[in-house]
Amino acid sequence: MSYSVLITLHLFAALIFVGTVFFEVLILEGIRKHVGRESMREVETAIGNRARQIMPWTLLVLYGAGIGMAWNYRTILAHPLASSFGTLLTIKIVLALSVLGHFITAMILGNKGLLKGRYVQRIHVSVFIHMIGIVLLAKTMLYLKW
Repeated sequence: MSYSVLITLHLFAALIFVGTVFFEVLILEGIRKHVGRESMREVETAIGNRARQIMPWTLLVLYGAGIGMAWNYRTILAHPLASSFGTLLTIKIVLALSVLGHFITAMILGNKGLLKGRYVQRIHVSVFIHMIGIVLLAKTMLYLKW
């Protein structure tokens, strides 16, 4: 598959994933105090159900395309500290793997019925911070040289 197709798929999947995380952290958490507990629970359940339908496919495209793109940089990634691009790309990949770990942890906890409010909030905030780092690295690694 061509690099331009991979990057387009990766960007659209990233928009869906990052947009969902931003919505949950910045919008949904901000309305919690203005909406009744039962109504909020219904909204969270509906959003959670929808997210469980689309997120596995979104992540499959996001990470599949990411792996395909990384393959083009395999020689740089073989020696990540040899260049600023390689170092920043490696950090970006590590953050992306951590996000995947968060998602898998959330799925496991959810399937066991252990994914409660505190865990959800911590996971969302952690993924939110990771995503900010990934987005900044995606741009910075093209322009920052040392």
